[in-house]
Amino acid sequence: MKNWFKKAASVVLVTTLLAGCSFGGKEESSNTPQALKVMYYDEGSFFQEYGMLFSTLYPEIDISVVSTQSIYRGNSGADGEEVDYEKARQELIDKEKPDILMLDISEYEKMAQDGKFTDLDAYIVKDKFDTAGLVPGMIDYMKELGGGQLYGLPSGFSSQVLFYNKGLFDKFNIPYPTDNMTWNEVIQLARQFPTDGEKEDRVYGLKAGYSGNLSELAQTMAQSEGLNYVNPATKTMTINTAGWKNAVQTAYDAIKSEALYFESQNNMGFSGNYDDYMLRNPFTSNRAAMTIDGSYYIRDLKEAAEYYSKEEGKIVKDWDIVTIPVSSQMPDHSTSTWYNNIFSIAKDSPNADAAWKFISYISGENYARVKSKLTYNNGFSIHTKYIKDDEGHNYAAFYKLKPSKPTMDYKEFEKLPKQFSMMYYTYMEEEFKSIQDGNKSVDDALASLQTKGEELLAQESMTDEEVNKLWEERNAEQMKQMQEAAGASGAVESVVVE
Repeated sequence: MKNWFKKAASVVLVTTLLAGCSFGGKEESSNTPQALKVMYYDEGSFFQEYGMLFSTLYPEIDISVVSTQSIYRGNSGADGEEVDYEKARQELIDKEKPDILMLDISEYEKMAQDGKFTDLDAYIVKDKFDTAGLVPGMIDYMKELGGGQLYGLPSGFSSQVLFYNKGLFDKFNIPYPTDNMTWNEVIQLARQFPTDGEKEDRVYGLKAGYSGNLSELAQTMAQSEGLNYVNPATKTMTINTAGWKNAVQTAYDAIKSEALYFESQNNMGFSGNYDDYMLRNPFTSNRAAMTIDGSYYIRDLKEAAEYYSKEEGKIVKDWDIVTIPVSSQMPDHSTSTWYNNIFSIAKDSPNADAAWKFISYISGENYARVKSKLTYNNGFSIHTKYIKDDEGHNYAAFYKLKPSKPTMDYKEFEKLPKQFSMMYYTYMEEEFKSIQDGNKSVDDALASLQTKGEELLAQESMTDEEVNKLWEERNAEQMKQMQEAAGASGAVESVVVE
């Protein structure tokens, strides 16, 4: 399989060259055969994303992939026991001894602090590897996670930003949003837009998610502030706090203002019609002043602009972006920024020099330039030079914020009763609905959630069979509610269809 992917490299590279990009100067390559083992999720995706390009430039380096798929197939081990994925990954590493490991941010932090990797600083100095053009703060952040040493480099990053319609802001004489605004500030901007008119035609201040449920919006705002409802390490509830009260109250006021648009309000339905697909998002169709989305949404905007190029005013044209709403306590961090596919060199690798050659290539400018032209690019390049467009949009908003460090280790949830997460989620939905319906105050609901959470934490953990039965009962109840709702709206829907 590996050899097939390598042979296919020439086809991909020809396509790349025809698309108008070239590799530039080829780095000096040794003719001494070398072998590298890379731990990655899947062999095929590795060669498509990285291996084919690298192998074409360095044919003397023979790359084999240690796939981690076997670790994650299925969710239970022998006799129904839960798999310890961290242990299974370490056993795979001990057995296969990969030279390079691909990791997510939490895996990188733990293994780096456990001394599992080779420090990259010496290689950077020796090769005069240019870090000046990398995403600002990325190297410092990686060193922070590594306890002061640089043990890995991401191959890309992803993030979300706040898109805004300059035309609508100008029309209603409202100041544009700016970088590093908090949720409260963005909501206040959204509420300055008029709320009159029919729902299908009116303007909304902000497209704010998929449902108008208070629970969803409140948790989004709380997450941006780094708030958790439980501390699993100490088994204590942390939801009845001033921070949570502010998040829930802000979300409640925003929903009641009717300045926000939610996907559940889209009564058009998706029939497969291309027009329906294009106009489904109210920001695209000039009916929402702001929306939160990722870089992929830019492609949608461009496609819509081309499709409706002869219909003036139907599609937003004059738009720009700023950073996603941030925490007032950590205005330069975001929970919606992620460094992708971090590559590190195993501490005991006998092929560390060849491993660095691979990492320095995929972290270098030549690779960034080529990958910026290809559609299967894994997020943005880590080189800011290739994060821009010809229209002058504020692409710096994509990389201005650093990833927020996780406020908890989610493996700690394994210490809680197995039924806790499922049952507490149901309680949150119920209590937040009571607030939204006007039947409870924010203070009373949060106090109730604090108490219910403490009661759950004090319970004995259910067996897997009991948890599965609980899931089945919960799903059956949800299905019943959906069927009842569909039956109640059936007459209206039949009229729309006709």
